[in-house]
Amino acid sequence: MIRIGLLLIVAALVLPGQDQDPAASLLRRAYESLRARHYDAAIQSFREALELVPTRAAVRKDLAYTYLKTGETDSARGQFAEAMRLDPNDYHAALEYAFLCYETRKTAEAHRVFDRVRKTGDAASRQTAEQAFANIDRLLAEGIERWTAALKLQPNDFSAHHELARSALDRGDARLAAEHFEQAWRLRSDLPSVLVELGRAWTEIGEGERAMAAFLAASRGTEPRAAQEARALLPVRSPGDRELRNAIGLDPKNAELRRELAHLLAAAGKTEEAAAEAAMLPKSSPASAPSVDPKEMGQRSYEKGYLPDALKYYSMANEADPLDFEVLLKLGWTNNLLRRDREAARWFALAKKSPDPGISREASRAEKQIRPSAARFRTSAWFFPSYSSRWRDMFTYGQAKVEMRLGSLPLRTYLSTRFIGDTRTAASSNLPQYLSESSFIFGAGIATDYWRGFTLWGEAGSAVNYLSNRRDLPRAAPDYRGGVAFHRGFGRLLGSATSGAFYETNADGVFISRFQNDFVLYDQNRFGLTLPAVEPLGGLQTQLYWNANASADARSQSWANTVETGPGLRLRWKAMPPGWLFSADFVRGAYTRNEGNSQRPNYFDLRIGVWYSLTR
Repeated sequence: MIRIGLLLIVAALVLPGQDQDPAASLLRRAYESLRARHYDAAIQSFREALELVPTRAAVRKDLAYTYLKTGETDSARGQFAEAMRLDPNDYHAALEYAFLCYETRKTAEAHRVFDRVRKTGDAASRQTAEQAFANIDRLLAEGIERWTAALKLQPNDFSAHHELARSALDRGDARLAAEHFEQAWRLRSDLPSVLVELGRAWTEIGEGERAMAAFLAASRGTEPRAAQEARALLPVRSPGDRELRNAIGLDPKNAELRRELAHLLAAAGKTEEAAAEAAMLPKSSPASAPSVDPKEMGQRSYEKGYLPDALKYYSMANEADPLDFEVLLKLGWTNNLLRRDREAARWFALAKKSPDPGISREASRAEKQIRPSAARFRTSAWFFPSYSSRWRDMFTYGQAKVEMRLGSLPLRTYLSTRFIGDTRTAASSNLPQYLSESSFIFGAGIATDYWRGFTLWGEAGSAVNYLSNRRDLPRAAPDYRGGVAFHRGFGRLLGSATSGAFYETNADGVFISRFQNDFVLYDQNRFGLTLPAVEPLGGLQTQLYWNANASADARSQSWANTVETGPGLRLRWKAMPPGWLFSADFVRGAYTRNEGNSQRPNYFDLRIGVWYSLTR
């Protein structure tokens, strides 16, 4: 009841009207890394934060700008697109998205977005969009004029028809685009992807029946990416005989269309018509169709967002030419977008060996960015040396561990070495009270990934006492421990871009076999103010706060049942690694269980410590 009341008081006094921010600690880490120019670490923290707050447009914009600092244009474009979707009135994000669309050859989308912003945006955005729109529109008009002139010289040039159609569609002239996509299809009926483009153009000008025929023919074609794209544009029903005949009219050599029509006619009792269609099947074999370039098809699929097809085509291209480093890089990005980070890391590792400095640099950055989440093995360590005035002693707590991910499961097994020790070893008394475990604890365990601040863990091992004169513990003993840990922070945490109030809570429930199979609960709370960074002092970042701590155990042992409160201070400098932190706390404490307690029921304690952690 005391703890619940305390937390309610904290919430009422410190965070009036504030929403709890589940991603605050991750965002603090991201902005710290960003200020230190550790862009890969910042990207990783932003991505983890967005898993908790996916609808926060401002975070997506910050992630997009960070991607731009590392040259990852496609990823930045995707984040700006999502930010624009979440906040349609953010014209600055819309402009950034449109410019990146143009840079990455998504000209139609850039043209469309610039057109929208120049008509509906604020004054400054309208001016920028108007100029950009005019530039793109002029280039598209010039392209249409150039390809039109080329067709006067060579009317049956597939590339000229196709490029003219694309330029027209990018400019918003769907009728002109449909005319030349149709001409391109008649010249190259081995490319069903042209049928999809034709169907889209027909859709825009209201030719729904013809568009249906184009999509239906492409969906039964020999090009997997085009078939998948076309199926997504078809109604969820079986086509009728009229629709199948229209599709066959566009693609007479499509055996699958004729086979489907023959079955439909036979089922309707039209045996003669069914036989006629069946007789045409030997003439409709796709075996004679020319092969397509898998790298080109992979690029088309990637640009359209059909990632499974892009992966298939890029894999085919890699089989054909294992030393095409551009393909290796695209395999990395495609797997990354499909959330297959382990596979992506493997392809990036190969691509960074490219003799092309640009490909090598991009692959190296990408591999480094995804390594922590993709790595099968991970090493981490943390240490917390501190001084306590209550015991007049130096204590050190720490852990180093090597983790291994279990496939795609949210679990990691690990090998761990913990250290718990102090310099004085025992308090002055007729019967010594040892101040720490004075042990190295070696163990193997398993832990879950963090979910909403929670993780579960358990381990088994052996504790080795490094003091030969301790009588209360054997030199070596089995050690089994495990439990649940929770950490969350809200408000302006240390390292935030602005100052303000904050609240942090750490709660742990730990079972320890060596303490008579005891289960101990720890609850630490801090609430206070994060001050503005002091740039003349090297970017000094400071927090002033109040502590509210409590602990309890299942066996009601005096040492494990306390409450504490008092002021504290934490600080760090911007140039320090993200894992460094200095702290000082002065608390007034009391034992809540005094049966068998050899200490005074109340105490003061000044604690000064340094926290350091790292992950590789």
